[in-house]
Amino acid sequence: MPTDMSVRLNGAATPATAMATAALSLPPFPRPATHAVSPPSSPSASVSTSLKRLCKEGDLRQALHLLTAGAPGPRRPPPREHYGWVLDLVAARKAAAEGRQLHAHALATGSLDGDDDGFLATKLVFMYGRCGRVADARRLFDGMPARTVFSWNALVGAYLSSGSAGEAVRVYGAMRASTAPGAVPDGCTLASVLKACGAEGDGRCGPEVHGLAVKSGLDRSTLVANALIGMYAKCGLLDSALRVFEWLHESRDVASWNSVITGCVQNGRILEALGLFRGMQSAGFGMNSYTAVGVLQICAELALLSLGRELHAALLKCGNEFNIQCNALLVMYAKCGRVDSALGVFRQIDEKDDISWNSMLSCFVQNGLYAEAVEFFGEMLGHGFQPDHACVVSLSSALGHLGRLTNGREVHAYAIKQRLATDLQVGNTLMDMYIKCQSMECCARVFDSIRIKDHISWTTILACYAQSSRHLEALEMFREVQRERINVDAMMIGSVLEACSGLKSISLLKQVHSYAIRNDLLDLVLKNRIIDVYGECGEVCHSLNIFERIEKKDIVTWTSMINCCVDNGLLNEAVLLFAEMQKSNIQPDSVALVSIMGAIAGLSSLEKGRQVHGFLIRRNFPMEGPVVSSLLDMYSGCGSMNYALRVFDGAKCRDVVLWTAMINATGMHGHGKQAIDLFKRMLQTSVAPDHVSFLALLYACSHSKLVDDGKYYLDIMVNKYSLKPWQEHYACVVDLLGRSGQTEEAYNFIKSMPMEPKSVVWCALLGACRVHKNHELAVVAANKLLELEPDNPGNYVLVSNIFAEMGKWDNVKEVRNRMAERGLRKDPACSWIEIGNNVHTFTARDHSHRDSEAIHFKLAEVTDRLRKEGGYAEDTRFVLHDVSEEEKIGMLHKHSERLAIAFGLISTRPGTPLRIAKNLRVCGDCHEFTKLVSKLYEREIVVRDTNRFHHFNGGSCSCGDFW
Repeated sequence: MPTDMSVRLNGAATPATAMATAALSLPPFPRPATHAVSPPSSPSASVSTSLKRLCKEGDLRQALHLLTAGAPGPRRPPPREHYGWVLDLVAARKAAAEGRQLHAHALATGSLDGDDDGFLATKLVFMYGRCGRVADARRLFDGMPARTVFSWNALVGAYLSSGSAGEAVRVYGAMRASTAPGAVPDGCTLASVLKACGAEGDGRCGPEVHGLAVKSGLDRSTLVANALIGMYAKCGLLDSALRVFEWLHESRDVASWNSVITGCVQNGRILEALGLFRGMQSAGFGMNSYTAVGVLQICAELALLSLGRELHAALLKCGNEFNIQCNALLVMYAKCGRVDSALGVFRQIDEKDDISWNSMLSCFVQNGLYAEAVEFFGEMLGHGFQPDHACVVSLSSALGHLGRLTNGREVHAYAIKQRLATDLQVGNTLMDMYIKCQSMECCARVFDSIRIKDHISWTTILACYAQSSRHLEALEMFREVQRERINVDAMMIGSVLEACSGLKSISLLKQVHSYAIRNDLLDLVLKNRIIDVYGECGEVCHSLNIFERIEKKDIVTWTSMINCCVDNGLLNEAVLLFAEMQKSNIQPDSVALVSIMGAIAGLSSLEKGRQVHGFLIRRNFPMEGPVVSSLLDMYSGCGSMNYALRVFDGAKCRDVVLWTAMINATGMHGHGKQAIDLFKRMLQTSVAPDHVSFLALLYACSHSKLVDDGKYYLDIMVNKYSLKPWQEHYACVVDLLGRSGQTEEAYNFIKSMPMEPKSVVWCALLGACRVHKNHELAVVAANKLLELEPDNPGNYVLVSNIFAEMGKWDNVKEVRNRMAERGLRKDPACSWIEIGNNVHTFTARDHSHRDSEAIHFKLAEVTDRLRKEGGYAEDTRFVLHDVSEEEKIGMLHKHSERLAIAFGLISTRPGTPLRIAKNLRVCGDCHEFTKLVSKLYEREIVVRDTNRFHHFNGGSCSCGDFW
């Protein structure tokens, strides 16, 4: 909600103080002394009657003319009572120029000379105060020879109405210190001072005034009691306000109920406010406009649409809709999400004020209708609306969500020209807008321009640096927060944790974790985030330690721990955690299900995947968004393209993510032409491809040897869709060229890249050079790879294998020694297979399985049969160790995927498909071995390695021996 609106509504909903001000606006001034008034004559009586009528009708011009012209006959000063009537009209109109003219006239006629009781001077003080001329009011007050309580009240009211509540309290202090007879506060004085104390939030002075009211017996005045309720509520002392309200009991009026209801709303005790409103109705009090505004605020906070509509109907029946009520109705409908109703109320307002326009603009923004908000802003300008602080805040928020940086800068420029940019809320909103528009430099500049920064400013700039990967700057800014002694909260710690995650700094993460513990900042949300970040830094043990210490785990806690396991390759542990979560009566939501489907895809556990799919169906989860795309990925990762295709065909809404998932699935399974057909179908449905779509398509082309297609789609990505390729896109093209034997062309392509190639590109070239024996170019790629990623063990393994194929065993030894010096270890080759509802894992030369003896016996039997019936002969070129041929053959026989196949053969019925996953690339000899097994044992065997899927059937593979 815009700030201006909330201020207006809060003020409007404080009837006690409003009534006090109303009472002050027409104080019961004493009638001027009778000796100052000439005996009435017929002409002067006629002037008096005419002047009173003109003032009542609000005809200021004619009233001024009649007053200054005077009655016919000898010139003498007008009666002070006449001045009083016209000055009241001037005050009501806030016509300062006419007020000064009247003041000059009174001086010229000597009317102030005989003003012994201060009647006329007090009227002038009151007039100047209402016209915003507080300095003039003060000068006149200071020059008064005798002051009455009405004079003091007029000056207090002048400061109060000008927003100088503190000065109003100081005038009251001077009044209390005065020994003059007219300096004894009355009920109007105390009501005004209590309002000032509330505006200042002065919880010290207010109770002192309360004490004086009790001593003088003025606390029995309903006006004072209502002001006490309002003061205590605004000072955050709601319990004291409620005690005053209870004490009133029989003396309560509508304003009392309005004050206490509004006080509860202001202090966030909305249900109590609702209960009080019901009590007000039971007590037989009718509503007025202030009640309506207060209750509409309750409806807005509690989203009580039905009650709000009842109130709206009641207002329509009485035909008593003022702007303040319409604006409150508009806000209520906005907070209840009924934009159409809010717009209907807005259209019915005849004289729309700034609050009306800003409330409607805020309504669109609050309900996520950002484009409509921008369109409505155009309508505002067309009606001559001058954008103010609240408008700039709402519009900036809308533009931020739309990512319209250019328009956002225009709004920023306007705010600077209108001197609105110095406002703290405007500055904070502009920062948030620039973050959403990915313009971090502009966000930082706005932050630097804010002179007095609040907690939101610091929190926003921390988030800016953390989200834009400027992690060191985020940490430095956090140190600045501590130096400035800004209160650090959980949200700030969240941004610092983001920086720690980006830097992968365990030491910094532990320091921040300790800081949060010492400062008692660890709420459940932050604990969940710390579990995430430890997982992102590879510290699963620390994540598990925090997880186990949380007594009341919510769904986010469980999901964070599951994600931690998935991201660190502990897929079985993730599945076990998911089962434990369900036993704890925590029902998985869509985020948790997306996470577990990722783990199941990694395990290639089709049976568990089917169980999760069944759960989704039973719980009526909508098959859309991340859920349906993850389900498709899961079936694809489990090697079941049939199920993946069913999921895709059954989806009602196919967005770019789902299309991309299907394109990627077909590419992984070696169906490049189908992937291209899917891409064309996507374009026909008017779904625009993004970077990931083209990455999946290029990947499919790479694994299906579609060189020309790959080049074509990279070209249209750049020239037709204006998408700047990532390193991964270039790596796909390098892989495509290299795998097709064009390694030199792939190298030239790398040299022509518009950016410095990273490790992913050189890794693609190195793999291609290894396949096609281009050892000279392989050495170039190997050196680049180790230079760019000296701490990646996989790179050393690749380089070592290249040297081994070249027979350069000294170089192999050197690379492995360098790897050992850095404390790097190669991930052991492993394969796994799902039998029933269990996943069985095997490593090379594994004897740990409970059926190890039977597995090795079966494998020996299978190998012997392949030799005899299939002509199998071991290809020892794929053993990259400097050992004898006999040892190389022994090593081939113990590869992990062969153990998994042997176990599958003894654990399943004949003809049952076998689904195996491997964490490394399938070697050429195992590829040939598996083709022969599929033929001689009449089994479909699906093997997923790090690159793709291999579907073996009848002695051939879906990859066409190209992988």
